[in-house]
Amino acid sequence: MRFSPALEEGRLLKRYKRFLADIELASGELLTIHCPNTGSMLNCMSEGCRVWFSRSDDPKRKLPGTWEIAETPQGRLACVNTARANTLVEEALRAGVIAELAGFGNLKREVAYGLENSRADFRLDFASGPAFIEVKSVTLGFDGTTVAAFPDAVTTRGSKHLRELAALARDGVRAVQLYCVNLSNIDAVRPAEEIDPAYAAALREAVSAGVEVLAYGVELTPEEVRVSRRLDVRL
Repeated sequence: MRFSPALEEGRLLKRYKRFLADIELASGELLTIHCPNTGSMLNCMSEGCRVWFSRSDDPKRKLPGTWEIAETPQGRLACVNTARANTLVEEALRAGVIAELAGFGNLKREVAYGLENSRADFRLDFASGPAFIEVKSVTLGFDGTTVAAFPDAVTTRGSKHLRELAALARDGVRAVQLYCVNLSNIDAVRPAEEIDPAYAAALREAVSAGVEVLAYGVELTPEEVRVSRRLDVRL
């Protein structure tokens, strides 16, 4: 997926009220842009770090741009726009990049399922039956390791999704938790038990119930991002 329009570069001044970020361009222009990330963005940013954003000329928008990429304190690039993850995964599914999910006949997004009023990010229909896929965007990295972690903040919603997937698996329906790792130079993913032990426990319970857990990394530049390779999952 190429970024269109082309991204512009700036420096982060601060992120605040979760959805706002102040940045400074090389010209000295100061902008407040939208931060499309509900998590803590732990280890994704620091004061003065480089950021890339998409600018909008929509007169109905309150803010002129959307934060897309951050340069992390570890020197990695992170795609912090979590809304990109499902688009990236759909692109990869249709291109056959995610080998474990290749060969489906039909793809649907945002499909209602489960007992807790959930919506699966994707339902894929195979000759053998359907598969329900939940996608999570991973951006939490650490110094001195190429293992990323999820989540970066407590997520009761994420635990709920794992319970729903586990219930499907117990009923014999294929259920998949897919981590889209939107962070460069990563080789594996693990649950961030130190941040959300309940989520880590729910993930292990889901695996015991038969839920498949996959992780795929991306190739990320300020020009484009694409799902490229499978990563290890360390439970």
